[in-house]
Amino acid sequence: MASLISDTVKRLWDDWNLRAAVLISLFFQMALISLATFRKRTGNRIVNAIIWSVYLLADWLAAFAVGLISRGQRNDNPDKIRINEELAAFWAPFLLLHLGGPDNITAFSLEDNELWIRHLLGLVIQLVAVAYVFAQSIHPVLSVPTILLFFAGAIKYAERTRALYLGCLGNFKASMLPMPDAGPNYVQLMEEYSSRKAADVPIKIKIENEPERGSQISEIREETDWTTEQNPHLDVVQTGYEFFTTFRGLIVDHMFSFHERNKSRNFFSRRSAHDAFRVMEVELNFMYDSLYTKMAVVHSNIGYVFRFICSVLIVLSFVEFASHHSPEINHFDVAVTYILLYGAVGLDLVALIKVIFSDWTVVVLKNRRVKRIVSAVRDKLSSDRRWSNTISQHNLINFCLNQRWRWLDIAAETVGLKAVLDEMKYKKDSVIKDNLKEFIFHELKGKAYKAKTNKVAKEIYSARGKSALSDYIGYRSETMSSSVSEEVDYDESVLLWHIATELCYSTSPGDKNSNREYCKLISDYMLYLLVMRPTMMSAVAGIGQIRFQDTCEEAKKFFSRGSSSATRQRVACEKLLNVNTDVEPIYVKGDRSKSVLFDACRLAKDLRNLEDDQRWEIMSKVWVELLSYAASHCRPYAHAQELSKGGELITFVWILMAHFGLGDQFRIEAGHARAKLIVGK
Repeated sequence: MASLISDTVKRLWDDWNLRAAVLISLFFQMALISLATFRKRTGNRIVNAIIWSVYLLADWLAAFAVGLISRGQRNDNPDKIRINEELAAFWAPFLLLHLGGPDNITAFSLEDNELWIRHLLGLVIQLVAVAYVFAQSIHPVLSVPTILLFFAGAIKYAERTRALYLGCLGNFKASMLPMPDAGPNYVQLMEEYSSRKAADVPIKIKIENEPERGSQISEIREETDWTTEQNPHLDVVQTGYEFFTTFRGLIVDHMFSFHERNKSRNFFSRRSAHDAFRVMEVELNFMYDSLYTKMAVVHSNIGYVFRFICSVLIVLSFVEFASHHSPEINHFDVAVTYILLYGAVGLDLVALIKVIFSDWTVVVLKNRRVKRIVSAVRDKLSSDRRWSNTISQHNLINFCLNQRWRWLDIAAETVGLKAVLDEMKYKKDSVIKDNLKEFIFHELKGKAYKAKTNKVAKEIYSARGKSALSDYIGYRSETMSSSVSEEVDYDESVLLWHIATELCYSTSPGDKNSNREYCKLISDYMLYLLVMRPTMMSAVAGIGQIRFQDTCEEAKKFFSRGSSSATRQRVACEKLLNVNTDVEPIYVKGDRSKSVLFDACRLAKDLRNLEDDQRWEIMSKVWVELLSYAASHCRPYAHAQELSKGGELITFVWILMAHFGLGDQFRIEAGHARAKLIVGK
């Protein structure tokens, strides 16, 4: 039977597959080390898809090339342009280096960390495969550089496996467990107490409260002016690292003591919103590095030693090959080898520079002058942004007025790309301005000030609008109160207030109230999270997807009844507000449909009865509560996942609430540390 592939194509494949594979593998490593840092600074799906593709292909191609080398040693085809076996064996350790990957990406997602055992098995298999290749073609000239590179590759691959192991959430949590503490010797204390009591010796047990422990954070001078112009970058990085070491357990539901809560709340209460967000950016950046990169492995005493050994081995291998390679080897293959060597040295040099001039180095160094130099170089080499600093927007009314062709939706849904197309068409990203950060910061700071006890703190972080309305008893209506009551699902409250906010916003274009802009931004952001990030919001979303699609269906049906001018957003909103909603929709439609369109109209009308300033002030406070409720009730795992996708504002709100003590992670009341027997006179 005739082959579908011609002999010419087969011959080309046999002649060039290995050469192409090792060069493309090197290219993938260069692409990864260049692109990986963009993950934490952008949530763009296309960029992340490119990085994901290169990440997967890099591992597959390196392993494939090792197999080609092993297979090629048994291939006696006389027509093949043969690669020198000793040279091919020398290429194999380069592929171990490639399997080790760059320092700035070990895991693409948290799930990759959970598969660290698979990577450990892969390490063993690839080491055996490369050793086998070397044993098959021992040559006195190339054996030394091959062995040197073999050990360098083994170190790099082991570093990656170790990083995946440490990033596994189970191991991450285990690493933070304190030493076992049985507490005071209860039996001994009671025996002594009983004996003294029996001897009629006046005695009593005195309980001493646990003393406040010293804090590294308190060493930072409180009088330091932390403005952008005067505050050195060093203090921000150092403080961010100290909070990271304390609060990294947030992502694995670790419990914290009242000491940690107090020192954190005291620190952030004395800072501006700008400085607080700078510290949290550094803190979350360290968290990202711990979960998705090799930084936690490299920046340890043993890590420094192995990294130095690895770099020396790569350079020595280069020198050894350049000094002793045989002139009989094919010149093109020698050129390929030099490309691999220069690539290995170059990638290692780039990695070394990134390791030296990183935030991790800044916090390790003791000499402040050296710290300042390292920090200055780091700022020159990398972007100032540690995350995307954007707030994504999705608007229900806009979505309903700008529908795609029906056939395109069906086709996209069939191939699983509807969500991607929806994001491309309906999602907009806006840069988060400092005034929005200040507004959220001061709202949460005010709530933290009220949280004097554990009970009050729990009430505050569990509030989702009701607490905000309680401050405006004279202004709120029954519709307002019921929209955020505990009887209403959280996702329903978000949809109600989102539509009501849009109706109020679009019909008051001349209003320049800053609270109006905050409401619009947070409203569209919360809908984006509810609809386009359902995994992140799964703990609070309820039937949000069903409610959203039913509401959209009713809105589209309503807008289709009118003239073409109704496709303009402002006109569409005015048209909705003109509907008579004196009777609650549930009494007319029943509860089969989960649409909240006209319930939101009723809410918007009540809000429009208020004075403009009063209306936007109330609404902005409700939105902060809805945002903070979602932040504190989302699974920590979801927050950790978003760190590799550009980060989310809701993650900053989550960690800020923790720093202010607004969460259930704290043992707020002081525990009893020790008991003493006091003998009376």
